[in-house]
Amino acid sequence: MRVAVLGTGTVGRTLAGKLAELGHDVRIGTRDPDATLARDESDAMRRQESFREWLERHPQAQLVRMAEAADGAELVVNATNGTGSVAALEAAGAQHLAGTVVMDVANPLRFSDGTLSLFISNTDSLGERLQLRFPQARVVKTLNTVNASVMVTPTQVGGGDHTMFVAGNDPEAKAVVTGLLESFGWADVLDLGGIEAARGMEMYLILWAAMRGVIGDPMFSIKVVRPG
Repeated sequence: MRVAVLGTGTVGRTLAGKLAELGHDVRIGTRDPDATLARDESDAMRRQESFREWLERHPQAQLVRMAEAADGAELVVNATNGTGSVAALEAAGAQHLAGTVVMDVANPLRFSDGTLSLFISNTDSLGERLQLRFPQARVVKTLNTVNASVMVTPTQVGGGDHTMFVAGNDPEAKAVVTGLLESFGWADVLDLGGIEAARGMEMYLILWAAMRGVIGDPMFSIKVVRPG
């Protein structure tokens, strides 16, 4: 499957690498490829490699502009920062998103004075805004409730015995995304219904952050347990 991954941060790289490993034709979208390749994101302790270094380790992935990545893609992954998601999809081009499955993994996070909050919540969600702005796209919210590593390797937590959610208005689009999640190793995928269910999925991030603070590690998830 030809996949466009919008976003060159940790989440974008992790998903692009896994998709390429699974044999998909992966194109990573950015606003300015030259600027992205020139950026040095490493620090003195080398905790973060530059995108150029990452790309050298993943030569099967291509770095192109947003619109070029989305043009002809069967699946577009929104792995951008939530504050820039609408602009990123606009750069990808509404004409390229029409009829295309858009897997939205972003969160509407805002950091102010060291405090984490959501700039959209309760009566709206980022997933809904993307669907409203691009009505011909088939938006599916998923993977936003775990960290990047767990997204693509769920067996790292509890042997994979935990739950991932999907929400979206198009059943066929959700089936495509569910199949992709299963190829990552997700065995328990719960369909929450229409895209409005993205509200709860995104608001869960506040609880996720509180749990991370107590646990001291992002390698955790939740499981929905049913009676009987």
